[in-house]
Amino acid sequence: MSGVIVGFGVILSVVLTGYVLGRFSLLGAGGMEVLNKLAFYVANPALLFTILSRTDMSVLLSPLAVVSVLSVLLMALVFVAVGLVRGWGAGRTTMGALGSSFVNAGNLGIPISAYVLGDASLVASIMLFQMLVLTPVSLTVLDLSNGRVRGFWPVLRRSVGTPVRNPVVIASLAGVASSVSGLVLPGPLMEPFDLVAGMAVPAMLLAFGISLYGSPLPGRAGPDQAPVLVAVALKSVGHPLAAWALGALVFGMEGSALFAVVVLAALPTAQNVFNYAAHYRTGEVLAREAVMLTTALTVPVLVTVAFLLG
Repeated sequence: MSGVIVGFGVILSVVLTGYVLGRFSLLGAGGMEVLNKLAFYVANPALLFTILSRTDMSVLLSPLAVVSVLSVLLMALVFVAVGLVRGWGAGRTTMGALGSSFVNAGNLGIPISAYVLGDASLVASIMLFQMLVLTPVSLTVLDLSNGRVRGFWPVLRRSVGTPVRNPVVIASLAGVASSVSGLVLPGPLMEPFDLVAGMAVPAMLLAFGISLYGSPLPGRAGPDQAPVLVAVALKSVGHPLAAWALGALVFGMEGSALFAVVVLAALPTAQNVFNYAAHYRTGEVLAREAVMLTTALTVPVLVTVAFLLG
């Protein structure tokens, strides 16, 4: 479990730094907004491009990848169903669906895959699905729900056009095109992308830390309390159970393969979700609490998984 401890320690230290920045207002009143915009428009697209352009797309065809992707999709759909029944609205339901399913595959998934599972590439399939499918679809819904477009054809045109105007989606598609085509950019051209990409995770974690100052304790989300509880239950309990059921009962997985898919499913909600919520001014409390609570629950959940399957 050393990889888990190291990963959480790094994340916590940067989040606490962000909290200090917010506590003493060192970046001013708009510091969190600037960091979120920096991550959304510049650093995150650069990170996605560098990762996807260097990833072999064949990883999406393995049984482990299929189980991981199906479990992510299932959690998102379950929350959407609950949101539709409860009438939580398109924006909040979309953020809740991301909070229920969007795995912290980067700054936690990679070290845990490397140190706990022994293979850092195992998390690649989840990252690809989230970048190429879950993120574009979710951001398109958020764009449409925040707009004032009415009528079938205007909505259709905006639906088609929104993904190609979104920097996150554009960078993801460019990275996939580079990987599939075999195009390798020269080192001097990739270095600026690598340099800017290095700001993505710190910027999101610092912005998240700033948002914690003055926020109520987790679990006191007011009107967002029910969506938060549903999202946390699905992500921390439902997701690992779904991965186990799909892997063991549907795909006949066992041993290390089954252990790997369940561990990956037990990872907490990614900070990207809060970044998207802050950017679109939608479900910010829901996203923040989902990230906080699922992160806090990850260690006991992983210990339980290791005890049962390890």
